[in-house]
Amino acid sequence: ELEVETTFHWHGLEVAGDVDGGPHDPLKPGEEKVIEFKVTQGASTLWFHPHPEGETAEQVYKGLAGLIYIEDDNSKSLGLPDEYGINDIPLVFQDRIFDDQDQLNYNAVKNEDGTIGDTLLINGTLNPKLTVNKEKVRLRLLNGSNARNFTFKLNTGDAFVQIATDGGFLNEPVHLTEVTLTPSERAEIIIDFSKLHTESDFALVNEDESVLLPFEFSKQNETISEIPDKMNQFVLTEEEKVLPVTKRIELFGMMDMVTINGRKFDPNRIDFTQQQGVTEVWEIYNKPDMMGEMIHPFHIHGTQFKILSRNGEAPPENERGWKDSISVNPDETVKIAIQFKYKGVYMYHCHILEHEDNGMMGQIKVE
Repeated sequence: ELEVETTFHWHGLEVAGDVDGGPHDPLKPGEEKVIEFKVTQGASTLWFHPHPEGETAEQVYKGLAGLIYIEDDNSKSLGLPDEYGINDIPLVFQDRIFDDQDQLNYNAVKNEDGTIGDTLLINGTLNPKLTVNKEKVRLRLLNGSNARNFTFKLNTGDAFVQIATDGGFLNEPVHLTEVTLTPSERAEIIIDFSKLHTESDFALVNEDESVLLPFEFSKQNETISEIPDKMNQFVLTEEEKVLPVTKRIELFGMMDMVTINGRKFDPNRIDFTQQQGVTEVWEIYNKPDMMGEMIHPFHIHGTQFKILSRNGEAPPENERGWKDSISVNPDETVKIAIQFKYKGVYMYHCHILEHEDNGMMGQIKVE
């Protein structure tokens, strides 16, 4: 029902290229299309958003995005909090700017280096609060912003447990006091509200201590639940650890002067090829420039990958799981092991949406 072309990109789903929803397969105004695929991956919290060439940032900014849950026998057997809206809560974080008519006027606030808002929406709600029981509560965090990074922590300094990354459960729960998500990254965390040091002014806050989500407590009786010690069977094989680098990605630039490997996106150019079902190692480097430095969140369509190293060191414990987006710091080199289950043409790009629209994107053909 839009007046412009759009697509449906299933962010994090392992699907064939012809249903991935990249910019080469637009849906025209007034057109209808049935998209079918079989889900073959494990339990995870994914999302979807449009991906038209040069128009992704505006369409996401205006509201085209949503969550996808995958469940499986393993997720149902773990005994984790799973009462939707009670102790299993989706939280989509997006920052916006409203004009004097209380509207989202993207063109008036657009920033070529990533549009940052002054107002936070969580699940599309202004000034939200969350009422919880004094029990373990599972929060599924998605940074759905165009460009803003969030570092989630509790204002009391209490620890929480991360149980999942972008593409599924970690093998074991990881205890943290904060977790940073760049645009498009997800994390599932569990907060034990029965063991907190305070009963008032309790909130999820950002790195600068600004309140993101205040909590209130209901008078419901607390539910006893345990987080299992073993949740998944994610394995980084010895073969994957010693595979040579076959593809190198250099992220560079700011504003509209952004490139991958010195080039901007060309829909008629295939940048890489890879064989279906074959694992390769990609090396991703964020090259700083004279104008400044910034984090680039890097996303690959149609698959999930494994982080091998960050600057030659093993990734932190909470990144030792399936990922489809990865934060790459200035002058940082990240190595990943990646395999595509299906054939097709897939995008890889910076997930600062304005950078993507400005051409910080390439194509890989899986044969």
